[in-house]
Amino acid sequence: MEPSNEELVKTLVPFYVKAALHSRLLESEVCEQGARSNAMENATNNAKDLLEELQIEFNKARQASITQEITEIVAASKAV
Repeated sequence: MEPSNEELVKTLVPFYVKAALHSRLLESEVCEQGARSNAMENATNNAKDLLEELQIEFNKARQASITQEITEIVAASKAV
């Protein structure tokens, strides 16, 4: 006892459409998560680069301040 062609089509077409739609939705979700992950990775890398640049600027300013203080101390000792 096999089902008729019409009954088979009525049963399988909705199943196929649901499966195809579900597959597309899952694919869309995976792509969105991948894009978010990529964006967060890029943001993290940019933050690390910015932190390194700011650390270098801070060290330069600190070194300039130290050099200025040493220069003032030496100048004051020579004036005495």
